[in-house]
Amino acid sequence: MNDFIDPDASEVTINKKTELPLVWFLPLIALLVSGWLIAKSYNEKGPVITISFPTAEGLEVDKTKIKYLNVEIGKVTAISISDDLKTIVITAQMNSTAAGYLNQNTSFWVVRPQVGLGGISGLGTLLSGPYIAIKPGDGSKENHFTGLTTPPLLKNNADGTHFILETNNLGSMKPGTPINFHGITVGEVLSHKLSDEANAIRLTIFINKPYDQFVRKNTRFWIDSGIDLSAGADGFKVRTGPLISLLSGGIAFRAAAEDTIENIQPEYSLFPLYDTYTLSTQVVYQNTLKYVMYFNGSVRGLTVGAPVQIRGIPIGKVTEINLELDKKTAEIHIPVTVELEPDRIKEINNDNNISDKDVMAQLINKGLRAQLQTGSLLTGQLLVDLDFHPKSKIVLSDNKSVYPEFPTTASSLDQFTHSANIIMDKVAKLPLEDLTAEANKTLQSLQGTSKAAASMLVTAQGTLDTADKTMASAHQVLSIMEPGSTTHYELEQLLQELTQAASSVKQLTDYLEQNPNSLIRGKKDQ
Repeated sequence: MNDFIDPDASEVTINKKTELPLVWFLPLIALLVSGWLIAKSYNEKGPVITISFPTAEGLEVDKTKIKYLNVEIGKVTAISISDDLKTIVITAQMNSTAAGYLNQNTSFWVVRPQVGLGGISGLGTLLSGPYIAIKPGDGSKENHFTGLTTPPLLKNNADGTHFILETNNLGSMKPGTPINFHGITVGEVLSHKLSDEANAIRLTIFINKPYDQFVRKNTRFWIDSGIDLSAGADGFKVRTGPLISLLSGGIAFRAAAEDTIENIQPEYSLFPLYDTYTLSTQVVYQNTLKYVMYFNGSVRGLTVGAPVQIRGIPIGKVTEINLELDKKTAEIHIPVTVELEPDRIKEINNDNNISDKDVMAQLINKGLRAQLQTGSLLTGQLLVDLDFHPKSKIVLSDNKSVYPEFPTTASSLDQFTHSANIIMDKVAKLPLEDLTAEANKTLQSLQGTSKAAASMLVTAQGTLDTADKTMASAHQVLSIMEPGSTTHYELEQLLQELTQAASSVKQLTDYLEQNPNSLIRGKKDQ
Protein backbone atom coordinates (compact mmCIF):
# COMPACT_ATOMS: atom_id res chain seq x y z
CA MET A 1 0.00 0.00 0.00
CA ASN A 2 1.35 3.21 -1.14
CA ASP A 3 0.97 5.93 1.45
CA PHE A 4 2.59 8.57 -0.77
CA ILE A 5 0.79 11.88 -0.64
CA ASP A 6 1.36 14.59 -3.25
CA PRO A 7 2.39 17.73 -1.47
CA ASP A 8 0.40 19.90 -3.96
CA ALA A 9 -2.78 18.02 -3.34
CA SER A 10 -3.39 19.80 -0.14
CA GLU A 11 -3.63 23.04 -1.96
CA VAL A 12 -6.49 21.98 -4.33
CA THR A 13 -9.96 23.47 -3.53
CA ILE A 14 -13.37 22.24 -4.87
CA ASN A 15 -15.77 24.96 -6.44
CA LYS A 16 -19.35 23.90 -5.64
CA LYS A 17 -21.08 26.88 -7.58
CA THR A 18 -23.29 25.65 -10.59
CA GLU A 19 -23.41 27.55 -13.94
CA LEU A 20 -26.63 27.95 -16.10
CA PRO A 21 -26.09 26.77 -19.66
CA LEU A 22 -26.68 29.31 -22.48
CA VAL A 23 -29.09 26.94 -24.21
CA TRP A 24 -31.71 27.75 -21.58
CA PHE A 25 -31.83 31.38 -22.77
CA LEU A 26 -33.42 30.42 -26.10
CA PRO A 27 -36.80 29.28 -24.68
CA LEU A 28 -36.84 32.34 -22.49
CA ILE A 29 -36.32 34.67 -25.42
CA ALA A 30 -38.94 32.83 -27.44
CA LEU A 31 -41.38 33.18 -24.59
CA LEU A 32 -40.77 36.89 -24.34
CA VAL A 33 -41.16 37.40 -28.09
CA SER A 34 -44.37 35.37 -28.13
CA GLY A 35 -45.77 37.43 -25.30
CA TRP A 36 -44.87 40.63 -27.11
CA LEU A 37 -46.50 39.39 -30.33
CA ILE A 38 -49.61 38.32 -28.46
CA ALA A 39 -49.81 41.69 -26.78
CA LYS A 40 -49.20 43.48 -30.05
CA SER A 41 -51.84 41.38 -31.81
CA TYR A 42 -54.29 42.01 -29.01
CA ASN A 43 -53.63 45.74 -29.14
CA GLU A 44 -54.06 45.83 -32.93
CA LYS A 45 -57.41 44.08 -32.81
CA GLY A 46 -60.41 46.29 -32.84
CA PRO A 47 -63.92 45.57 -31.66
CA VAL A 48 -66.02 42.65 -32.85
CA ILE A 49 -69.17 43.75 -34.65
CA THR A 50 -72.22 42.08 -36.17
CA ILE A 51 -73.94 43.05 -39.41
CA SER A 52 -77.38 41.83 -40.54
CA PHE A 53 -77.91 41.10 -44.26
CA PRO A 54 -80.90 39.57 -46.06
CA THR A 55 -78.63 36.97 -47.69
CA ALA A 56 -75.08 35.61 -47.38
CA GLU A 57 -74.58 35.12 -51.11
CA GLY A 58 -70.87 35.18 -51.95
CA LEU A 59 -69.73 35.71 -48.33
CA GLU A 60 -67.24 33.29 -46.73
CA VAL A 61 -65.71 32.97 -43.27
CA ASP A 62 -62.05 34.13 -43.03
CA LYS A 63 -62.10 35.09 -46.71
CA THR A 64 -64.54 37.97 -47.11
CA LYS A 65 -62.84 41.26 -46.25
CA ILE A 66 -64.25 44.52 -44.96
CA LYS A 67 -62.76 47.48 -46.81
CA TYR A 68 -62.86 51.26 -46.73
CA LEU A 69 -61.49 53.08 -49.78
CA ASN A 70 -60.19 49.67 -50.92
CA VAL A 71 -58.10 49.27 -47.71
CA GLU A 72 -58.76 46.19 -45.55
CA ILE A 73 -59.94 47.13 -42.06
CA GLY A 74 -61.66 43.89 -41.00
CA LYS A 75 -62.57 40.31 -41.83
CA VAL A 76 -65.64 38.09 -41.55
CA THR A 77 -65.12 35.52 -38.79
CA ALA A 78 -68.54 33.88 -38.56
CA ILE A 79 -71.85 33.61 -40.42
CA SER A 80 -75.07 32.58 -38.68
CA ILE A 81 -78.83 32.85 -39.05
CA SER A 82 -80.77 35.26 -36.87
CA ASP A 83 -83.18 34.04 -34.23
CA ASP A 84 -86.23 35.11 -36.25
CA LEU A 85 -84.92 33.16 -39.28
CA LYS A 86 -85.38 36.23 -41.52
CA THR A 87 -81.82 37.47 -41.92
CA ILE A 88 -78.25 36.27 -41.60
CA VAL A 89 -75.80 37.73 -39.08
CA ILE A 90 -72.21 38.41 -40.06
CA THR A 91 -69.65 38.50 -37.24
CA ALA A 92 -66.56 40.48 -38.16
CA GLN A 93 -63.27 41.22 -36.44
CA MET A 94 -62.32 44.82 -37.09
CA ASN A 95 -58.88 46.41 -36.88
CA SER A 96 -58.09 48.88 -34.15
CA THR A 97 -57.82 51.64 -36.76
CA ALA A 98 -61.49 51.12 -37.64
CA ALA A 99 -62.75 51.78 -34.13
CA GLY A 100 -63.39 55.43 -34.94
CA TYR A 101 -65.61 54.51 -37.92
CA LEU A 102 -68.08 52.34 -36.02
CA ASN A 103 -70.76 54.87 -35.19
CA GLN A 104 -74.54 54.80 -35.26
CA ASN A 105 -74.91 56.11 -38.83
CA THR A 106 -72.13 54.00 -40.37
CA SER A 107 -73.30 52.00 -43.39
CA PHE A 108 -72.26 48.55 -44.66
CA TRP A 109 -73.09 46.90 -47.99
CA VAL A 110 -71.83 44.05 -50.13
CA VAL A 111 -69.90 44.98 -53.28
CA ARG A 112 -70.66 42.74 -56.26
CA PRO A 113 -70.29 43.22 -60.05
CA GLN A 114 -73.05 45.50 -61.36
CA VAL A 115 -73.96 46.57 -64.89
CA GLY A 116 -76.21 49.61 -65.35
CA LEU A 117 -76.89 52.60 -67.57
CA GLY A 118 -74.39 54.58 -65.54
CA GLY A 119 -71.58 52.11 -66.24
CA ILE A 120 -70.01 48.90 -64.86
CA SER A 121 -68.84 48.64 -61.24
CA GLY A 122 -67.29 45.98 -59.02
CA LEU A 123 -65.33 44.22 -61.78
CA GLY A 124 -62.51 43.43 -59.33
CA THR A 125 -64.80 41.13 -57.36
CA LEU A 126 -65.01 38.73 -60.31
CA LEU A 127 -61.63 37.28 -59.25
CA SER A 128 -61.37 38.14 -55.55
CA GLY A 129 -65.01 37.58 -54.66
CA PRO A 130 -67.45 40.00 -53.02
CA TYR A 131 -66.35 42.15 -50.10
CA ILE A 132 -68.15 44.33 -47.57
CA ALA A 133 -67.69 48.08 -47.98
CA ILE A 134 -68.14 50.63 -45.24
CA LYS A 135 -69.15 54.27 -45.23
CA PRO A 136 -68.31 55.99 -41.92
CA GLY A 137 -71.06 57.97 -40.26
CA ASP A 138 -71.59 60.08 -37.20
CA GLY A 139 -73.42 59.37 -33.98
CA SER A 140 -72.68 57.31 -30.89
CA LYS A 141 -70.56 54.15 -30.82
CA GLU A 142 -72.30 51.05 -32.14
CA ASN A 143 -71.42 47.35 -32.52
CA HIS A 144 -74.46 46.00 -34.36
CA PHE A 145 -75.45 47.26 -37.81
CA THR A 146 -78.05 46.56 -40.48
CA GLY A 147 -76.48 46.21 -43.91
CA LEU A 148 -77.84 48.01 -46.96
CA THR A 149 -79.42 46.01 -49.77
CA THR A 150 -78.08 48.46 -52.39
CA PRO A 151 -74.94 50.59 -52.31
CA PRO A 152 -75.42 54.19 -51.14
CA LEU A 153 -75.19 56.81 -53.84
CA LEU A 154 -72.45 58.68 -52.02
CA LYS A 155 -70.03 55.92 -51.10
CA ASN A 156 -67.69 58.28 -49.27
CA ASN A 157 -67.72 61.74 -47.82
CA ALA A 158 -67.51 63.60 -51.12
CA ASP A 159 -67.22 67.37 -51.21
CA GLY A 160 -70.31 69.11 -52.46
CA THR A 161 -73.69 70.55 -51.54
CA HIS A 162 -77.19 69.11 -51.14
CA PHE A 163 -80.20 70.84 -52.72
CA ILE A 164 -83.94 70.17 -52.86
CA LEU A 165 -85.94 70.14 -56.12
CA GLU A 166 -89.74 70.30 -56.12
CA THR A 167 -91.86 68.92 -58.96
CA ASN A 168 -95.30 67.48 -59.70
CA ASN A 169 -93.97 65.05 -62.31
CA LEU A 170 -91.56 62.40 -61.03
CA GLY A 171 -91.35 60.59 -64.39
CA SER A 172 -88.26 58.39 -64.54
CA MET A 173 -86.45 60.32 -61.81
CA LYS A 174 -85.01 57.97 -59.17
CA PRO A 175 -81.95 57.70 -56.90
CA GLY A 176 -78.87 57.71 -59.08
CA THR A 177 -80.36 59.85 -61.85
CA PRO A 178 -77.48 62.01 -63.17
CA ILE A 179 -77.47 65.79 -63.00
CA ASN A 180 -75.78 67.55 -65.92
CA PHE A 181 -74.29 71.00 -66.27
CA HIS A 182 -73.50 71.93 -69.90
CA GLY A 183 -73.36 68.21 -70.72
CA ILE A 184 -71.04 67.32 -67.81
CA THR A 185 -72.31 64.98 -65.10
CA VAL A 186 -71.77 66.93 -61.88
CA GLY A 187 -74.11 65.22 -59.42
CA GLU A 188 -76.97 62.81 -58.88
CA VAL A 189 -80.34 62.34 -57.24
CA LEU A 190 -80.09 60.87 -53.74
CA SER A 191 -83.72 60.33 -52.77
CA HIS A 192 -87.30 61.48 -53.31
CA LYS A 193 -90.35 61.82 -51.10
CA LEU A 194 -93.70 63.58 -50.86
CA SER A 195 -93.82 67.07 -49.43
CA ASP A 196 -95.42 67.61 -46.05
CA GLU A 197 -98.59 68.89 -47.76
CA ALA A 198 -98.56 65.87 -50.14
CA ASN A 199 -99.05 68.22 -53.12
CA ALA A 200 -95.59 67.86 -54.65
CA ILE A 201 -92.55 65.58 -54.84
CA ARG A 202 -89.24 66.70 -53.42
CA LEU A 203 -85.95 65.34 -54.71
CA THR A 204 -82.77 65.52 -52.67
CA ILE A 205 -79.81 66.00 -54.98
CA PHE A 206 -76.06 66.32 -54.50
CA ILE A 207 -73.82 68.58 -56.61
CA ASN A 208 -70.07 67.94 -56.44
CA LYS A 209 -67.52 70.65 -55.94
CA PRO A 210 -66.63 72.93 -57.67
CA TYR A 211 -69.86 72.86 -59.69
CA ASP A 212 -72.05 73.59 -56.66
CA GLN A 213 -70.92 77.22 -56.86
CA PHE A 214 -73.02 77.61 -60.03
CA VAL A 215 -76.23 76.89 -58.15
CA ARG A 216 -77.31 80.43 -57.44
CA LYS A 217 -80.44 82.45 -56.77
CA ASN A 218 -81.85 82.37 -60.31
CA THR A 219 -80.56 78.94 -61.35
CA ARG A 220 -83.12 76.88 -63.27
CA PHE A 221 -83.41 73.06 -63.14
CA TRP A 222 -85.37 71.05 -65.74
CA ILE A 223 -86.01 67.42 -66.67
CA ASP A 224 -83.57 66.50 -69.44
CA SER A 225 -85.19 63.54 -71.24
CA GLY A 226 -82.60 63.35 -74.04
CA ILE A 227 -85.00 64.48 -76.79
CA ASP A 228 -87.36 67.38 -76.12
CA LEU A 229 -90.00 67.66 -78.86
CA SER A 230 -92.64 70.32 -78.45
CA ALA A 231 -95.34 71.68 -80.74
CA GLY A 232 -96.84 75.08 -80.21
CA ALA A 233 -98.02 78.20 -81.94
CA ASP A 234 -94.48 78.71 -83.26
CA GLY A 235 -94.27 75.21 -84.83
CA PHE A 236 -92.12 72.24 -83.81
CA LYS A 237 -89.03 72.55 -81.63
CA VAL A 238 -86.48 69.78 -80.98
CA ARG A 239 -83.68 69.73 -78.38
CA THR A 240 -81.31 66.85 -77.69
CA GLY A 241 -79.38 66.00 -74.54
CA PRO A 242 -76.76 63.43 -73.53
CA LEU A 243 -77.27 59.80 -74.57
CA ILE A 244 -77.49 58.64 -70.96
CA SER A 245 -80.41 61.05 -70.45
CA LEU A 246 -82.15 59.53 -73.47
CA LEU A 247 -81.86 56.05 -71.95
CA SER A 248 -82.50 56.68 -68.26
CA GLY A 249 -83.56 60.31 -67.97
CA GLY A 250 -81.71 63.09 -66.22
CA ILE A 251 -81.78 66.58 -64.77
CA ALA A 252 -79.96 69.60 -66.14
CA PHE A 253 -79.45 73.10 -64.80
CA ARG A 254 -78.00 76.40 -65.93
CA ALA A 255 -76.89 79.50 -64.10
CA ALA A 256 -78.45 82.85 -64.93
CA ALA A 257 -76.12 85.40 -66.53
CA GLU A 258 -77.12 88.12 -64.06
CA ASP A 259 -76.27 85.98 -61.01
CA THR A 260 -72.93 86.76 -59.37
CA ILE A 261 -70.86 84.65 -57.01
CA GLU A 262 -72.48 86.45 -54.08
CA ASN A 263 -75.77 84.67 -54.94
CA ILE A 264 -74.47 81.13 -54.29
CA GLN A 265 -77.19 79.25 -52.44
CA PRO A 266 -76.63 77.45 -49.12
CA GLU A 267 -77.14 73.76 -48.32
CA TYR A 268 -80.64 72.32 -48.88
CA SER A 269 -81.97 75.36 -50.76
CA LEU A 270 -85.28 74.71 -52.55
CA PHE A 271 -85.66 75.07 -56.35
CA PRO A 272 -88.55 74.26 -58.71
CA LEU A 273 -87.94 71.48 -61.26
CA TYR A 274 -89.43 72.38 -64.67
CA ASP A 275 -90.77 69.71 -67.00
CA THR A 276 -88.95 71.01 -70.11
CA TYR A 277 -86.14 73.35 -71.07
CA THR A 278 -88.63 75.72 -72.71
CA LEU A 279 -90.55 76.17 -69.46
CA SER A 280 -87.31 76.82 -67.59
CA THR A 281 -86.43 79.72 -69.91
CA GLN A 282 -89.68 81.58 -69.36
CA VAL A 283 -89.36 84.73 -67.28
CA VAL A 284 -91.71 84.94 -64.31
CA TYR A 285 -93.27 88.40 -63.93
CA GLN A 286 -94.83 89.40 -60.67
CA ASN A 287 -96.82 92.34 -62.05
CA THR A 288 -99.66 90.86 -64.12
CA LEU A 289 -103.13 91.89 -65.33
CA LYS A 290 -105.86 89.30 -65.86
CA TYR A 291 -108.73 89.70 -68.32
CA VAL A 292 -111.45 87.47 -69.69
CA MET A 293 -112.21 87.32 -73.42
CA TYR A 294 -115.29 85.95 -75.19
CA PHE A 295 -114.85 84.71 -78.76
CA ASN A 296 -117.91 84.01 -80.92
CA GLY A 297 -116.26 81.42 -83.15
CA SER A 298 -114.57 78.10 -82.45
CA VAL A 299 -111.48 78.10 -80.21
CA ARG A 300 -110.24 74.74 -81.44
CA GLY A 301 -106.44 74.87 -81.46
CA LEU A 302 -106.26 77.33 -78.56
CA THR A 303 -104.62 75.75 -75.51
CA VAL A 304 -103.64 76.84 -72.02
CA GLY A 305 -100.21 78.45 -72.27
CA ALA A 306 -100.80 79.81 -75.79
CA PRO A 307 -99.10 83.19 -76.24
CA VAL A 308 -100.88 86.51 -76.18
CA GLN A 309 -99.04 88.92 -78.43
CA ILE A 310 -99.30 92.44 -79.72
CA ARG A 311 -98.03 92.88 -83.29
CA GLY A 312 -95.99 89.70 -83.00
CA ILE A 313 -94.36 90.39 -79.61
CA PRO A 314 -95.49 88.18 -76.66
CA ILE A 315 -96.91 90.10 -73.71
CA GLY A 316 -98.78 87.32 -71.90
CA LYS A 317 -100.35 83.90 -72.10
CA VAL A 318 -103.66 82.05 -71.88
CA THR A 319 -104.22 80.69 -68.37
CA GLU A 320 -107.72 79.15 -68.55
CA ILE A 321 -110.36 78.11 -71.10
CA ASN A 322 -113.88 77.29 -69.93
CA LEU A 323 -117.29 76.46 -71.39
CA GLU A 324 -120.39 78.16 -69.96
CA LEU A 325 -124.07 77.47 -70.61
CA ASP A 326 -126.75 80.04 -69.82
CA LYS A 327 -129.77 77.95 -68.82
CA LYS A 328 -132.17 80.86 -69.18
CA THR A 329 -131.22 81.79 -72.73
CA ALA A 330 -129.69 78.43 -73.77
CA GLU A 331 -126.61 80.29 -75.03
CA ILE A 332 -123.09 78.90 -74.95
CA HIS A 333 -120.14 81.11 -74.04
CA ILE A 334 -116.42 80.33 -74.01
CA PRO A 335 -114.58 82.60 -71.57
CA VAL A 336 -110.83 82.65 -72.17
CA THR A 337 -108.80 83.99 -69.25
CA VAL A 338 -105.49 85.61 -70.18
CA GLU A 339 -102.65 86.99 -68.11
CA LEU A 340 -100.93 90.10 -69.47
CA GLU A 341 -97.46 91.09 -68.28
CA PRO A 342 -97.01 94.88 -68.59
CA ASP A 343 -93.35 94.64 -67.50
CA ARG A 344 -92.57 93.16 -70.92
CA ILE A 345 -93.34 96.58 -72.46
CA LYS A 346 -90.68 99.26 -72.24
CA GLU A 347 -92.24 102.46 -70.97
CA ILE A 348 -91.42 105.90 -72.32
CA ASN A 349 -92.38 109.15 -70.55
CA ASN A 350 -93.41 107.17 -67.50
CA ASP A 351 -96.04 108.74 -65.27
CA ASN A 352 -96.31 107.13 -61.84
CA ASN A 353 -99.82 108.54 -61.44
CA ILE A 354 -101.13 106.37 -64.29
CA SER A 355 -101.55 102.69 -63.44
CA ASP A 356 -101.19 99.78 -65.85
CA LYS A 357 -104.96 99.25 -65.79
CA ASP A 358 -105.53 102.86 -66.82
CA VAL A 359 -103.07 102.51 -69.68
CA MET A 360 -104.82 99.35 -70.87
CA ALA A 361 -108.20 101.11 -70.69
CA GLN A 362 -106.84 103.93 -72.88
CA LEU A 363 -105.54 101.41 -75.43
CA ILE A 364 -108.95 99.68 -75.53
CA ASN A 365 -110.66 103.04 -76.12
CA LYS A 366 -108.29 103.61 -79.05
CA GLY A 367 -109.43 100.35 -80.64
CA LEU A 368 -107.20 97.64 -79.15
CA ARG A 369 -109.02 94.34 -79.68
CA ALA A 370 -108.25 90.66 -79.19
CA GLN A 371 -108.41 88.35 -82.18
CA LEU A 372 -107.69 84.65 -82.68
CA GLN A 373 -105.00 83.91 -85.23
CA THR A 374 -103.28 80.78 -86.49
CA GLY A 375 -99.76 80.63 -85.12
CA SER A 376 -98.65 77.69 -87.29
CA LEU A 377 -100.36 76.14 -90.28
CA LEU A 378 -98.39 72.95 -89.59
CA THR A 379 -99.69 72.37 -86.05
CA GLY A 380 -102.96 74.31 -86.28
CA GLN A 381 -102.25 75.98 -82.93
CA LEU A 382 -104.00 79.29 -82.25
CA LEU A 383 -102.79 82.35 -80.38
CA VAL A 384 -104.42 85.56 -79.17
CA ASP A 385 -103.32 88.61 -81.14
CA LEU A 386 -103.91 92.15 -79.90
CA ASP A 387 -104.09 94.90 -82.50
CA PHE A 388 -105.88 98.15 -83.17
CA HIS A 389 -109.23 98.11 -84.98
CA PRO A 390 -110.47 101.72 -84.65
CA LYS A 391 -113.70 101.08 -86.56
CA SER A 392 -114.61 98.17 -84.31
CA LYS A 393 -117.13 99.01 -81.61
CA ILE A 394 -116.79 97.78 -78.04
CA VAL A 395 -119.28 94.91 -77.69
CA LEU A 396 -119.24 93.28 -74.28
CA SER A 397 -120.91 90.09 -73.12
CA ASP A 398 -122.77 89.42 -69.93
CA ASN A 399 -119.54 88.87 -68.05
CA LYS A 400 -119.87 86.68 -64.97
CA SER A 401 -116.13 86.45 -64.36
CA VAL A 402 -114.24 88.13 -61.54
CA TYR A 403 -111.88 89.63 -64.13
CA PRO A 404 -112.68 92.60 -66.38
CA GLU A 405 -113.66 91.79 -69.96
CA PHE A 406 -111.34 92.52 -72.86
CA PRO A 407 -113.23 93.30 -76.10
CA THR A 408 -112.68 90.95 -79.04
CA THR A 409 -113.24 91.01 -82.78
CA ALA A 410 -113.79 88.26 -85.30
CA SER A 411 -110.69 86.57 -86.61
CA SER A 412 -109.65 86.81 -90.24
CA LEU A 413 -110.73 83.21 -90.73
CA ASP A 414 -114.17 83.95 -89.28
CA GLN A 415 -114.49 87.00 -91.53
CA PHE A 416 -113.56 84.94 -94.58
CA THR A 417 -116.07 82.26 -93.58
CA HIS A 418 -118.75 84.92 -93.07
CA SER A 419 -118.05 86.46 -96.51
CA ALA A 420 -118.11 83.03 -98.14
CA ASN A 421 -121.45 82.30 -96.50
CA ILE A 422 -122.89 85.57 -97.85
CA ILE A 423 -121.74 84.73 -101.37
CA MET A 424 -123.20 81.25 -101.14
CA ASP A 425 -126.49 82.67 -99.91
CA LYS A 426 -126.64 85.02 -102.91
CA VAL A 427 -125.83 82.17 -105.27
CA ALA A 428 -128.56 80.07 -103.68
CA LYS A 429 -131.10 82.86 -104.34
CA LEU A 430 -130.36 82.99 -108.08
CA PRO A 431 -133.09 81.48 -110.44
CA LEU A 432 -130.79 78.73 -111.61
CA GLU A 433 -133.61 76.70 -113.21
CA ASP A 434 -134.77 79.65 -115.37
CA LEU A 435 -131.20 80.42 -116.31
CA THR A 436 -130.70 76.81 -117.31
CA ALA A 437 -133.81 76.89 -119.53
CA GLU A 438 -132.68 80.11 -121.21
CA ALA A 439 -129.23 78.63 -121.73
CA ASN A 440 -130.77 75.57 -123.38
CA LYS A 441 -132.79 77.80 -125.73
CA THR A 442 -129.67 79.77 -126.59
CA LEU A 443 -127.82 76.55 -127.36
CA GLN A 444 -130.65 75.41 -129.63
CA SER A 445 -130.56 78.76 -131.47
CA LEU A 446 -126.81 78.45 -131.83
CA GLN A 447 -127.23 74.96 -133.25
CA GLY A 448 -129.75 76.31 -135.85
CA THR A 449 -127.41 79.16 -136.74
CA SER A 450 -124.57 76.68 -137.14
CA LYS A 451 -126.66 74.57 -139.53
CA ALA A 452 -127.63 77.70 -141.50
CA ALA A 453 -123.98 78.68 -141.72
CA ALA A 454 -123.11 75.23 -143.05
CA SER A 455 -125.85 75.50 -145.70
CA MET A 456 -124.60 78.94 -146.64
CA LEU A 457 -121.10 77.58 -147.13
CA VAL A 458 -122.44 74.80 -149.40
CA THR A 459 -124.49 77.35 -151.42
CA ALA A 460 -121.51 79.67 -151.71
CA GLN A 461 -119.36 76.82 -152.93
CA GLY A 462 -122.00 75.93 -155.56
CA THR A 463 -122.18 79.57 -156.65
CA LEU A 464 -118.42 79.63 -157.10
CA ASP A 465 -118.54 76.50 -159.26
CA THR A 466 -121.36 77.98 -161.43
CA ALA A 467 -119.43 81.25 -161.71
CA ASP A 468 -116.34 79.40 -162.87
CA LYS A 469 -118.33 77.57 -165.57
CA THR A 470 -119.98 80.82 -166.68
CA MET A 471 -116.65 82.60 -166.89
CA ALA A 472 -115.19 79.74 -168.92
CA SER A 473 -118.10 79.96 -171.41
CA ALA A 474 -117.79 83.74 -171.57
CA HIS A 475 -114.06 83.45 -172.36
CA GLN A 476 -114.89 81.10 -175.25
CA VAL A 477 -117.48 83.53 -176.61
CA LEU A 478 -115.06 86.41 -176.15
CA SER A 479 -112.39 84.66 -178.18
CA ILE A 480 -114.82 84.30 -181.14
CA MET A 481 -115.99 87.94 -181.19
CA GLU A 482 -114.14 90.64 -183.07
CA PRO A 483 -111.86 92.70 -180.81
CA GLY A 484 -112.84 96.37 -180.39
CA SER A 485 -116.54 95.80 -180.96
CA THR A 486 -119.08 97.06 -178.48
CA THR A 487 -120.23 93.55 -177.58
CA HIS A 488 -116.65 92.45 -177.02
CA TYR A 489 -116.08 95.38 -174.63
CA GLU A 490 -119.29 94.83 -172.63
CA LEU A 491 -118.61 91.11 -172.31
CA GLU A 492 -115.05 91.81 -171.09
CA GLN A 493 -116.41 94.19 -168.40
CA LEU A 494 -118.92 91.52 -167.31
CA LEU A 495 -116.15 88.99 -166.91
CA GLN A 496 -114.13 91.37 -164.69
CA GLU A 497 -117.16 91.97 -162.43
CA LEU A 498 -117.83 88.23 -162.21
CA THR A 499 -114.18 87.65 -161.27
CA GLN A 500 -114.36 90.23 -158.46
CA ALA A 501 -117.65 88.73 -157.18
CA ALA A 502 -116.15 85.23 -157.19
CA SER A 503 -113.10 86.53 -155.31
CA SER A 504 -115.31 88.13 -152.62
CA VAL A 505 -117.36 84.94 -152.22
CA LYS A 506 -114.10 82.97 -151.94
CA GLN A 507 -112.79 85.26 -149.17
CA LEU A 508 -116.11 84.99 -147.29
CA THR A 509 -116.02 81.21 -147.51
CA ASP A 510 -112.42 81.01 -146.26
CA TYR A 511 -113.15 83.37 -143.32
CA LEU A 512 -116.23 81.40 -142.26
CA GLU A 513 -114.26 78.17 -142.35
CA GLN A 514 -111.57 79.67 -140.09
CA ASN A 515 -113.98 81.63 -137.83
CA PRO A 516 -117.35 79.88 -137.72
CA ASN A 517 -118.30 81.62 -134.47
CA SER A 518 -118.30 84.98 -136.26
CA LEU A 519 -121.89 84.24 -137.32
CA ILE A 520 -122.78 84.50 -133.58
CA ARG A 521 -120.29 87.00 -132.17
CA GLY A 522 -119.67 89.04 -135.34
CA LYS A 523 -116.41 89.95 -136.96
CA LYS A 524 -113.54 90.96 -134.69
CA ASP A 525 -112.30 94.54 -134.93
CA GLN A 526 -108.99 94.72 -136.73
